[in-house]
Amino acid sequence: MSKKYAIGLDYGTQSGRAVLVDLHDGTEIAEHVTPYRHHVIDERLPISGTKLEHDWALQHPADYIEVLEQSIPAVVQQSGVEPSDIIGIGIDFTACTILPIDADGTPLCVQTQYRDNPHSWVKLWKHHAAQEEADQITSQALSSGEKWLPRYGGTISCEWMHAKIWQVLDEAPEIFEASDQFVEAVDWVISQMTGTLKRGSCTAGYKALWHKQDGYPSNEFLESLDARLANLHDTKLRGEVLSLGSKAGELTAAMAERIGLEAGTAVAVGIIDAHAGMPGVGVVTPGKLVMAMGTSICHLLLADEEKHVEGVGGVVEDGIIPGYYAYEAGQAAVGDIFEWYVEEAVPAYIHKDAEAAGESVHQYLTRKASELSPGRSGLLALDWWNGNRSVLVDPSLTGTIVGLNLLTKPWEIYRTLFEATAFGTRKIIEAFEQNGFVIDELYACGGLPQKNALLMQIYADVTNKEIKIADSKQTNALGASMYGAVAAGSDKGGYDSLVDAAAAMGRVREETYKPDPQRAAIYDQLYLEYLQLHDYFGRGGNDVMKRLRVIKEGQAAN
Repeated sequence: MSKKYAIGLDYGTQSGRAVLVDLHDGTEIAEHVTPYRHHVIDERLPISGTKLEHDWALQHPADYIEVLEQSIPAVVQQSGVEPSDIIGIGIDFTACTILPIDADGTPLCVQTQYRDNPHSWVKLWKHHAAQEEADQITSQALSSGEKWLPRYGGTISCEWMHAKIWQVLDEAPEIFEASDQFVEAVDWVISQMTGTLKRGSCTAGYKALWHKQDGYPSNEFLESLDARLANLHDTKLRGEVLSLGSKAGELTAAMAERIGLEAGTAVAVGIIDAHAGMPGVGVVTPGKLVMAMGTSICHLLLADEEKHVEGVGGVVEDGIIPGYYAYEAGQAAVGDIFEWYVEEAVPAYIHKDAEAAGESVHQYLTRKASELSPGRSGLLALDWWNGNRSVLVDPSLTGTIVGLNLLTKPWEIYRTLFEATAFGTRKIIEAFEQNGFVIDELYACGGLPQKNALLMQIYADVTNKEIKIADSKQTNALGASMYGAVAAGSDKGGYDSLVDAAAAMGRVREETYKPDPQRAAIYDQLYLEYLQLHDYFGRGGNDVMKRLRVIKEGQAAN
């Protein structure tokens, strides 16, 4: 039998990527990136120029199809692989990224009568304008003692499905009525490939409150929120929910012709982008925390049982690896904080010095920061530039730096921001450990771990745990390809389980980051101070961040 391959499609915030993978050992044969033509739509709508309000983040669904049409033919051409040897496609995607569609599966935003209404467009995962609805869902669930609420850390996020749909109903009931269904973008893209719409257990479980045993929250609960939502699950969220590793369908002849593959190629049920990284690093058993590190961090942990953990973004049975409960926590901004600092706050002389040294600003600041010892700057920060996802689940919180003076240097601030994000990860680890979970090892994948050794050493020192680094630069796409291989099955040259696929295809680098006892001891002291700030500003000791936000929004409305 000739070699067999799968394609992993990785849909991010700014672009989509296709990676062609050898199923024998996970070797990445070819890759291609297609930037989204419309980027993130957060100021004005295309065509009409309608101004968007604060905290909106939209996208254009045509950009997703363009990824299929450009990136898949590109990797096939680059590799010289015969389309007949590509047996499966797996897709990972940002979530919760949703859109309203009509009965034919057409997005409302591409239809003339709806396109000028912002609510007809794709709401990107980081659309945070549904906070009021999310707060009401949490409050009502607490009041009525809903047993599903603790699975999500006791708080519902404004990024999730129900809050976003309710915002549409509140602010644009005509769009709500016109929609036949609200779907995750990953499920919609797969429907365009296969001709049938199926929902996936990963996105449904983590972002739409679905449970393998109990289903969705009751119609009675939805009616208690808003009578118009009463039958939401039976109407606009209807449809079969398929488990990860299942086949969502096969490429239609029409789509196969458009993207240069064979009709009948297996297409796997979609998975959340960060979650695909877990099998990508070969993690298929409990005790290993996977950190998908990029603009934000998603923390993932497998376990044999379901427990309630503060601030966990969800626990889903078979949520990543069949047979285990998969827990998700996260930090809403990590790489984005470092990028903000370099783009918005670094003085001009640093840019000049970096250029003179033949380095990027990030490289220059990292080199200077590496010369400092922990605590040397006298600074401490809270990593809340985009709110707090875990464990407080509060997007209204904001970043803070304590200890600045007239002698503070830019690289001291830069290192402090590294440390703040590491403290945030330690807080999440401790939330798991305080609930009886054992975490023996940390695994890191994504863009940051392979770019910045100082950052990873700080994480090892702060957490006092060894960190293993993904060998692949495209771990999410690699993991997605494994689901494609399982969807195809062993009789086609794929695999019959994620465990088998990960054993053959997942990999980490030989070198690891080990904690230094002396630095770890200093970070223990700093972490205690971080916790004081964390609870003071995050648990009601001083709500100045929220009051400042109210003043800001009031002035913006004038």
